[in-house]
Amino acid sequence: MSAPFLLFIMAGGSGERFWPLSRKNKPKHLLRLISPKTLLEETVQRLKPLAGKPADLLILTNHEQIPGVRKALPRFPKASLVAEPAKRDTAPAAALATALALRRHPDAILALLPADAVIGKHPIFRAQLAAAVRAAAASPSFVTLGIQPSYPATGFGYLHLGQKTLGQVRGGPFLRVKRFVEKPSLAKAKGYLRSGQYAWNAGIFVWKASTFLAEARRQQPALASFIEKFPRKGSFSRYLGREFPKLPKISVDYAIMEKARSVLAVKAAFPWDDVGSWTALPAHLPTDKRGNTVRGPVLSMENRNSLALAEGGRPIALLGTENLVVVDTPDALLVCPKDKVQDVKKLMPLLPQTVI
Repeated sequence: MSAPFLLFIMAGGSGERFWPLSRKNKPKHLLRLISPKTLLEETVQRLKPLAGKPADLLILTNHEQIPGVRKALPRFPKASLVAEPAKRDTAPAAALATALALRRHPDAILALLPADAVIGKHPIFRAQLAAAVRAAAASPSFVTLGIQPSYPATGFGYLHLGQKTLGQVRGGPFLRVKRFVEKPSLAKAKGYLRSGQYAWNAGIFVWKASTFLAEARRQQPALASFIEKFPRKGSFSRYLGREFPKLPKISVDYAIMEKARSVLAVKAAFPWDDVGSWTALPAHLPTDKRGNTVRGPVLSMENRNSLALAEGGRPIALLGTENLVVVDTPDALLVCPKDKVQDVKKLMPLLPQTVI
């Protein structure tokens, strides 16, 4: 049996950044933000051609979101929908994906991808992801797709890129990742952009299961133990329910990638957007000459650079606003300046549980 390639979609999230449209049980990836499909549906459709068979594409989510995921993807195989029993961040999700891959084959290769990014030029994306798989097969390295920065973003992590390697592997060039850089100041971000040596970290990683296990043994013994003791046959639900909540709550970047012996990157040749807040939507939705983006029954007069979504079944009337975000739902209304959208999550402790 040849080593399989498995794709794991991380579909968790807390539903805070796009409140009040998003909720705890309906976070960003379950929203129809830019098309008639949810972001999760878009992600599955984008990845399906890479899966050798339906069972090679899996979704990692949590118990609270299972109903929403099944509603969005009613035909998705139930056996390929894995519910994490606790929210433990991306490193435990990566360990779970690795353990599931090792159940299939000791040399399995897997990709771990977020469910909520907007990606264009799908054939190019798939070709570059396939190239990353070839690189991971040819080297004991983690491979990522680095996004070419288009502006000095302070809300993304960066990859500092070094020399070329794996010249023999088709689909390069592959560049060594010298270091991971957390969200920088504006001045540093401008310097990164000018240098041409940095890429945005999109959180898309490919690795051989054995490579992850080796690094986990070196850096994160708890993750390694979880993988090693994971049932290789039969049901794993009891083990998962007992052991997964004990894992450290930490991102895969901090836990593994930043100190890994070898991380490679290929520069993405496709458009990518994290769609991290309400102000990202105008780039993907119709916008008028005054910079206003509206959806639903919105009455707009003398407004500039405002976003209004009428999702509550009643009209919104805006007059003389500027740089404003208005989102109306049946049970909650958000009104805030555009420059405050990153702080929407700060409202969560103040809100009644019925609208979170």
